[in-house]
Formats: sequence, C-alpha cells, structure tokens
Amino acid sequence: MVKLNKIYTRTGDDGTTGLVDGTRRSKADPRLHVVGSVDEANAAIGLARLHASPATARALGRVQNDLFDLGADLATPDGIAGALRIVAAQVDWLEAQIDAANETLSPLTSFILPAGTPAATALHLARTITRRAERDGVAAIAVGEVLSQAALQYLNRLSDYLFVLSRVENAATGDVLWVPGANR
Repeated sequence: MVKLNKIYTRTGDDGTTGLVDGTRRSKADPRLHVVGSVDEANAAIGLARLHASPATARALGRVQNDLFDLGADLATPDGIAGALRIVAAQVDWLEAQIDAANETLSPLTSFILPAGTPAATALHLARTITRRAERDGVAAIAVGEVLSQAALQYLNRLSDYLFVLSRVENAATGDVLWVPGANR
C-alpha cells in the first residue's frame, strides 16, 4: 500500500508563506506577487503547449522548467549560498530562439491582435502574464527587494519569445492585424 503525503500543511493559514531560507512572508508581499505571476505564466504556457506544434511544444517544455528555476530564484532571498538562480545562459538561449524563429517570419507591417490559432492565442495570454510578472518584479525592487538582474532579463526576453512563437503558430493562417479605427 502506498502512503500519500498530505498536500496541505496549514502553515499558510495565517496568511504567510515560507521562502527557501525558512523565513515567513505575507502572501501579499511584493516578492510573492512576482512568484505568483511566474507560476501563472507557467500554467498559461502549459495550456499553450496543448495546442502548439511539436517544435513549439518542446521549446515551451524547456521554458516551463526554466520558470521553475526562476520561481526558486525568486523565492530565495539574496545572499543564500548555493541557491538555484537564473543564469545568463538561460537568457542567451531565449535570445537565440527569438532570433532563429524571427528569421522564418515576414516583417511586421502592423500591430497584431492577440488572436489567431488556439496555440497563438494561448501564447499571447502567456505573454501578457509574463509581462505582468516582469512589472511585479520591478515593483518589488522599487520597495527594496533584491532580485537578480538575470531573473528580470529572463522575463523580458520570455515575453518577446512568446510573442514571436505566437507569430510562428499563426504563420500558416497569417497574423491577425490591428485595423485602427475599424469600428468608427
């Protein structure tokens, strides 16, 4: 017989959660806003994978693993030896993927709407959540949290990558273009 561990601990019933170093923070803490937004982006990317082409789904699998690294980074206060952190190589990988994918696409001639195929639409949703995570990170820094530069760079590049991937997923049917003043 397999014994299952309980998923609940009751330690968060007081409105706090634990960081990697064991300190407790309010669930409304700015650092935890970033962690939550990254978690939400990861879930949205999981949804996008359901609809994406095999190549895009594989790349998104790597991104989801990186986002768990990012969550660990964000949940670990500065100065903790041996902490799992986002590193420049992860940002570099995103940049290389953006460049390679962008070479296959026609140049943009208009803003595009967050629409199109189910995969592209899900990628746009993940992109907007990722942008929020980046804003949450900047807001946390503004109130004195120390977050790594690589973590913020990763979020910034990831939102760009998700945008490019949405265009890749829409390539067969075309981008859904914004038509300024279309409903006047």
